[in-house]
Amino acid sequence: MLLTGDAKDELKKLENESVDMVLTSPPYDNLRDYEGFEFCFEAVARELFRVVKNGGVVVWVVGDAVVNGSESLTSFRQALFFKEIGFNVHDTMIYQKNNFSNPSKTRYHQIFEYMFVFSKGAPKTFNPLCDRKNVYVGSTALGKNTTRKRDGTFSENKKRVISEFGMRYNIWKGNTSGQENMCKKIAHPATFPLWLARDHVLSWSNEGDVVLDPFCGSGTTGVACAELGRAFVGCDIEPSYIELTRKRLSRVEKGLFDG
Repeated sequence: MLLTGDAKDELKKLENESVDMVLTSPPYDNLRDYEGFEFCFEAVARELFRVVKNGGVVVWVVGDAVVNGSESLTSFRQALFFKEIGFNVHDTMIYQKNNFSNPSKTRYHQIFEYMFVFSKGAPKTFNPLCDRKNVYVGSTALGKNTTRKRDGTFSENKKRVISEFGMRYNIWKGNTSGQENMCKKIAHPATFPLWLARDHVLSWSNEGDVVLDPFCGSGTTGVACAELGRAFVGCDIEPSYIELTRKRLSRVEKGLFDG
């Protein structure tokens, strides 16, 4: 389902607790020109709380601008508001980019964005990605394997052999959308990479679940959902972006590659 219009209005068309997961990268701090549109963050956040199921999650990929020499902290203000209206801040993740767009002369180069994972109650789904290569594969812990108890004493646990791969950390490093689509024209001013969308969809939803992107832009979340067997609901205020999303989804449905 694709909705054209302001998210705060279009989301009212969705039923209460009808969405399993939200994955989006909203416009923030006027860092890009989104056809001159702006959005009412608080109204959208309240609608997300209404439509997300108990146990559902919202993955909110966002960063901060530097204004008059200071970071805006818009990301933190938004996170605190999500908590204020009833969401739990389940995890604060980092998307570390393999390159940077704007070299800095007065501070270290900016190469990351926050990925806040908000949950409505305890998350009902977590499919951990276990592709982190363990350095000490095949080994066991040195000495005794102990756990400190609340009273300060230790309990001894059975030693385990370290497997080849372990669960990821909450810092994900990878290519930007520009690096994924080298030498291709991207018809949107700010896109996040497909690998990032895929990995979040895999982590926080199951096949057949409903995934919403209220600022779907070029449709990357939708492409990941189409590839992974999730139902997708996308919304954008700009009709040309909805059409772009529609075309990308059509390519996936026809079995054509969409990087």
